[in-house]
Amino acid sequence: MVEKPEVLAIIPARGGSKGIPRKNIKPFAGAPLLAWSIQAAKDAKTVTRVIVSTDDEEIAQVARQWGAELPFMRPAEIAEDSSPDLPLFLHALDWLKVNEGYEPDFLVQLRPTSPIRPKGLVDEAVALLLAHPEADCVRGLVPSVQNPYKMWRLDSSSGRMLPLLSAPGIAEPYNAARQSLPKTYWQTGHIDVIRTSSLLEKHSLTGDIILPVMIDSRYAVDIDQPADWPRYEALVSNPDLEMVDPVKGRRAFPKTVSTLIMDFDGVFTDDKVYLDDEGHEFVRCDRGDGMGLSLLSQHTHITPMIMSRDVSTISIARAKKLKIEAFSSVLEKGKAVEALVSERNLNPEEIIFMGNDLPDLDTYPQVGYFVCPADAQPVVRRRADLVLAHRGGKGAIREMTDLLIDKFNKEA
Repeated sequence: MVEKPEVLAIIPARGGSKGIPRKNIKPFAGAPLLAWSIQAAKDAKTVTRVIVSTDDEEIAQVARQWGAELPFMRPAEIAEDSSPDLPLFLHALDWLKVNEGYEPDFLVQLRPTSPIRPKGLVDEAVALLLAHPEADCVRGLVPSVQNPYKMWRLDSSSGRMLPLLSAPGIAEPYNAARQSLPKTYWQTGHIDVIRTSSLLEKHSLTGDIILPVMIDSRYAVDIDQPADWPRYEALVSNPDLEMVDPVKGRRAFPKTVSTLIMDFDGVFTDDKVYLDDEGHEFVRCDRGDGMGLSLLSQHTHITPMIMSRDVSTISIARAKKLKIEAFSSVLEKGKAVEALVSERNLNPEEIIFMGNDLPDLDTYPQVGYFVCPADAQPVVRRRADLVLAHRGGKGAIREMTDLLIDKFNKEA
């Protein structure tokens, strides 16, 4: 075992994705999908170098912007749909040795399709391999959702069902109680740590002796189809998951919340306005949001209020209906929040602001947490501490109030 190992993180990101075109640079919860794996490598204390292996110039540019190295481009012949992973690792090692004289002791593979990683996972996996010099590889595992002892294959000639696996001492595992079957695990794309010598000598990404690093199944994400994207993106909104996050400045959910301040247009509404022939304006609000605010008042001590640039009386009328306080015609919201804190002796760390557009970001330094709806402006989604799964005027407030009520009840 080396005392100060050279640990190279390699992130594979080819350009020819078919299931989700350009998925490696598609925004995922405020940052390109690729950035989540880059950040996991950059955050790891044991990783000494971070390289993205790609055949695509646009992906290379994005990777550099998020802090990875691109010393070479991957050859097209090992960047096909059916290309295995081993050749890209062998290519990287060969290129680095020939051109730089660089020979890492360990390789870390971080697949972009598993972006949600627990903090410290990379270091935990590297430490495990360092502690076991007999092992070739450490691979991330989660408990399998479906037990393979209850899976089947079909005989191509007869069409009959044949059990996929047999279990020692159990005559018909496919008819047995789940609890009596051997426990099984699914390998995820979160982390692989490979001893370089094992890879080169055995021409295998795992070698013979593989150790598991167990991952909480709540982090189990493998993005493959378009439907996976919003479902997994919503996990980023879960404040109970301590995950690596590439979005700079994203803060932890406050332990105590005293005040929820909300913008009006784009939060209470869908950011659209309706006009009649005489120029009267109308907006549409969500009744579920109103119920959420009512429940928030009933079940917590959190004070909700509206702070809007709106110069009309619409936001004031809605606030009156909901029996909450409202401030309208607020052009500088950061200063307004600062004044509110001073006048009412509030703790800024206990304030959550919910907004959707650039003027709302003015409040970011003045509050403990900033939340935005799913359809907020891109720069707002990037900076927000929490991006909700629902859109403005379509359940975003209810999602937020439900989250606050749930946290309040857990702490009570």
